[in-house]
Amino acid sequence: MNSTATTTDFAAARRAMLDSQLRTSGVNESFVLSRMGTVPREDFVPAASRNVAYMDRAIPLGDGNYLSAPLVHAKMLAEAEPRASDRVLLVDGGSGYLPELVRPLVGKLDVITPEEATGSSRKRATYSLLLIDGAIDEFPEALVKRVEQGGRVVTGIVKNNVTRLAVGRRVGARISLLPLAELGIARLPQFEKPKEWSF
Repeated sequence: MNSTATTTDFAAARRAMLDSQLRTSGVNESFVLSRMGTVPREDFVPAASRNVAYMDRAIPLGDGNYLSAPLVHAKMLAEAEPRASDRVLLVDGGSGYLPELVRPLVGKLDVITPEEATGSSRKRATYSLLLIDGAIDEFPEALVKRVEQGGRVVTGIVKNNVTRLAVGRRVGARISLLPLAELGIARLPQFEKPKEWSF
Protein backbone atom coordinates (compact mmCIF):
# COMPACT_ATOMS: atom_id res chain seq x y z
CA MET A 1 0.00 0.00 0.00
CA ASN A 2 2.80 2.42 0.93
CA SER A 3 4.69 1.59 -2.27
CA THR A 4 1.65 2.45 -4.40
CA ALA A 5 1.08 5.66 -2.48
CA THR A 6 4.71 6.66 -2.95
CA THR A 7 4.56 5.94 -6.68
CA THR A 8 1.39 8.00 -6.97
CA ASP A 9 3.04 10.85 -5.08
CA PHE A 10 6.02 10.84 -7.47
CA ALA A 11 3.73 10.76 -10.51
CA ALA A 12 1.83 13.74 -9.11
CA ALA A 13 5.11 15.51 -8.38
CA ARG A 14 6.21 14.99 -12.00
CA ARG A 15 2.96 16.49 -13.28
CA ALA A 16 3.32 19.44 -10.89
CA MET A 17 6.90 19.96 -12.11
CA LEU A 18 5.69 20.15 -15.72
CA ASP A 19 2.85 22.53 -14.93
CA SER A 20 4.32 24.81 -12.27
CA GLN A 21 8.03 24.88 -13.18
CA LEU A 22 8.47 24.12 -16.88
CA ARG A 23 5.35 25.42 -18.66
CA THR A 24 5.27 28.60 -16.58
CA SER A 25 8.90 29.27 -17.61
CA GLY A 26 8.13 28.93 -21.31
CA VAL A 27 9.13 25.29 -21.81
CA ASN A 28 6.34 23.85 -23.96
CA GLU A 29 8.20 21.58 -26.39
CA SER A 30 6.31 18.30 -26.46
CA PHE A 31 9.43 16.11 -26.53
CA VAL A 32 10.82 17.85 -23.43
CA LEU A 33 7.58 17.53 -21.48
CA SER A 34 7.20 13.92 -22.58
CA ARG A 35 10.68 12.85 -21.48
CA MET A 36 10.64 14.78 -18.22
CA GLY A 37 7.15 13.57 -17.47
CA THR A 38 8.29 9.97 -17.98
CA VAL A 39 11.76 9.65 -16.45
CA PRO A 40 11.61 9.32 -12.64
CA ARG A 41 13.96 11.97 -11.18
CA GLU A 42 13.64 10.30 -7.79
CA ASP A 43 15.70 7.36 -9.10
CA PHE A 44 18.72 9.64 -9.72
CA VAL A 45 19.17 11.12 -6.24
CA PRO A 46 20.26 9.66 -2.88
CA ALA A 47 17.51 7.87 -0.97
CA ALA A 48 17.34 10.68 1.60
CA SER A 49 16.54 13.20 -1.17
CA ARG A 50 13.86 11.25 -3.05
CA ASN A 51 11.02 13.25 -1.50
CA VAL A 52 12.52 16.54 -2.76
CA ALA A 53 13.56 15.27 -6.21
CA TYR A 54 11.03 17.52 -7.99
CA MET A 55 11.69 20.74 -6.10
CA ASP A 56 12.98 23.70 -8.08
CA ARG A 57 16.56 23.42 -6.88
CA ALA A 58 19.79 21.47 -7.37
CA ILE A 59 20.17 18.36 -5.23
CA PRO A 60 23.56 17.34 -3.77
CA LEU A 61 24.66 13.86 -4.84
CA GLY A 62 27.88 13.70 -2.84
CA ASP A 63 31.53 14.14 -3.91
CA GLY A 64 30.76 17.68 -5.09
CA ASN A 65 28.23 16.50 -7.70
CA TYR A 66 24.68 17.81 -8.12
CA LEU A 67 21.49 16.99 -9.96
CA SER A 68 20.52 20.33 -11.49
CA ALA A 69 17.05 21.80 -10.97
CA PRO A 70 14.38 20.53 -13.40
CA LEU A 71 14.25 23.81 -15.33
CA VAL A 72 17.97 23.57 -16.16
CA HIS A 73 17.57 20.20 -17.86
CA ALA A 74 14.33 21.29 -19.55
CA LYS A 75 15.98 24.39 -21.03
CA MET A 76 19.03 22.39 -22.10
CA LEU A 77 16.87 19.87 -23.94
CA ALA A 78 14.76 22.57 -25.56
CA GLU A 79 17.84 24.44 -26.82
CA ALA A 80 19.59 21.26 -27.98
CA GLU A 81 16.64 19.99 -30.04
CA PRO A 82 18.15 16.48 -30.17
CA ARG A 83 17.16 14.46 -33.23
CA ALA A 84 17.45 10.89 -34.46
CA SER A 85 20.32 11.77 -36.80
CA ASP A 86 22.46 13.19 -33.97
CA ARG A 87 25.62 11.62 -32.62
CA VAL A 88 25.76 13.00 -29.11
CA LEU A 89 28.58 13.32 -26.60
CA LEU A 90 27.27 14.09 -23.11
CA VAL A 91 29.47 15.17 -20.20
CA ASP A 92 27.50 13.87 -17.23
CA GLY A 93 27.55 15.92 -14.04
CA GLY A 94 27.25 12.79 -11.91
CA SER A 95 23.52 12.00 -11.81
CA GLY A 96 22.90 10.01 -14.99
CA TYR A 97 19.55 11.82 -15.36
CA LEU A 98 20.27 13.91 -18.47
CA PRO A 99 21.62 10.88 -20.41
CA GLU A 100 18.39 9.04 -19.63
CA LEU A 101 16.34 11.97 -20.94
CA VAL A 102 18.36 12.17 -24.17
CA ARG A 103 18.99 8.50 -25.02
CA PRO A 104 15.78 7.63 -26.94
CA LEU A 105 15.79 10.93 -28.84
CA VAL A 106 19.09 10.47 -30.69
CA GLY A 107 20.86 8.01 -32.95
CA LYS A 108 23.99 7.60 -30.83
CA LEU A 109 24.82 8.68 -27.29
CA ASP A 110 28.21 8.44 -25.59
CA VAL A 111 28.51 9.54 -21.97
CA ILE A 112 31.76 10.64 -20.34
CA THR A 113 32.78 12.10 -16.98
CA PRO A 114 34.14 15.64 -16.52
CA GLU A 115 37.55 14.09 -15.83
CA GLU A 116 37.44 12.28 -19.18
CA ALA A 117 36.29 15.46 -20.91
CA THR A 118 39.21 17.54 -19.62
CA GLY A 119 41.89 14.88 -20.04
CA SER A 120 44.14 14.65 -23.06
CA SER A 121 44.14 11.51 -25.17
CA ARG A 122 44.42 10.20 -28.70
CA LYS A 123 42.07 11.48 -31.41
CA ARG A 124 38.52 10.23 -30.96
CA ALA A 125 35.23 10.27 -32.84
CA THR A 126 33.52 13.61 -33.41
CA TYR A 127 29.90 14.41 -32.60
CA SER A 128 27.12 16.55 -34.03
CA LEU A 129 25.91 17.61 -30.57
CA LEU A 130 27.78 18.15 -27.30
CA LEU A 131 25.87 18.51 -24.02
CA ILE A 132 27.62 19.45 -20.79
CA ASP A 133 25.52 18.85 -17.68
CA GLY A 134 26.92 21.68 -15.59
CA ALA A 135 28.50 25.13 -15.77
CA ILE A 136 32.09 25.52 -16.98
CA ASP A 137 34.65 28.32 -16.76
CA GLU A 138 36.49 27.43 -19.93
CA PHE A 139 36.36 24.98 -22.81
CA PRO A 140 39.27 22.53 -22.90
CA GLU A 141 40.88 22.11 -26.31
CA ALA A 142 40.55 18.33 -26.11
CA LEU A 143 36.78 18.68 -25.88
CA VAL A 144 36.56 21.21 -28.74
CA LYS A 145 38.18 18.63 -31.01
CA ARG A 146 35.41 16.15 -30.28
CA VAL A 147 32.75 18.40 -31.84
CA GLU A 148 32.48 18.20 -35.63
CA GLN A 149 32.68 21.38 -37.70
CA GLY A 150 29.33 23.13 -37.37
CA GLY A 151 28.38 20.82 -34.49
CA ARG A 152 26.07 22.18 -31.80
CA VAL A 153 26.91 22.74 -28.13
CA VAL A 154 24.63 23.30 -25.14
CA THR A 155 26.26 23.93 -21.78
CA GLY A 156 26.27 26.06 -18.69
CA ILE A 157 28.94 28.74 -18.48
CA VAL A 158 30.30 30.84 -15.63
CA LYS A 159 30.88 34.55 -16.19
CA ASN A 160 31.63 36.92 -13.31
CA ASN A 161 30.54 34.19 -10.91
CA VAL A 162 27.08 33.98 -12.53
CA THR A 163 25.94 30.81 -14.29
CA ARG A 164 24.06 30.99 -17.58
CA LEU A 165 22.81 28.57 -20.15
CA ALA A 166 24.73 28.90 -23.41
CA VAL A 167 24.42 27.51 -26.93
CA GLY A 168 26.96 27.49 -29.71
CA ARG A 169 28.69 25.77 -32.59
CA ARG A 170 32.17 24.71 -33.50
CA VAL A 171 33.65 27.13 -36.01
CA GLY A 172 37.18 26.31 -37.08
CA ALA A 173 39.31 25.48 -34.05
CA ARG A 174 37.03 27.02 -31.43
CA ILE A 175 33.58 26.82 -29.91
CA SER A 176 31.58 30.04 -30.35
CA LEU A 177 29.09 30.35 -27.48
CA LEU A 178 26.09 32.64 -27.03
CA PRO A 179 25.09 33.14 -23.37
CA LEU A 180 21.34 32.93 -22.73
CA ALA A 181 19.30 33.15 -19.53
CA GLU A 182 20.80 33.23 -16.05
CA LEU A 183 20.10 29.87 -14.43
CA GLY A 184 21.31 28.27 -11.23
CA ILE A 185 23.44 25.63 -12.92
CA ALA A 186 25.73 23.48 -10.79
CA ARG A 187 29.39 24.27 -11.53
CA LEU A 188 31.76 21.54 -12.65
CA PRO A 189 35.01 22.05 -10.69
CA GLN A 190 37.00 20.09 -13.29
CA PHE A 191 36.42 22.95 -15.76
CA GLU A 192 37.40 25.79 -13.44
CA LYS A 193 40.15 28.18 -14.50
CA PRO A 194 43.31 27.99 -12.41
CA LYS A 195 43.27 30.74 -9.83
CA GLU A 196 45.64 33.61 -10.65
CA TRP A 197 47.70 35.63 -8.21
CA SER A 198 46.76 39.29 -7.89
CA PHE A 199 48.76 42.02 -6.20
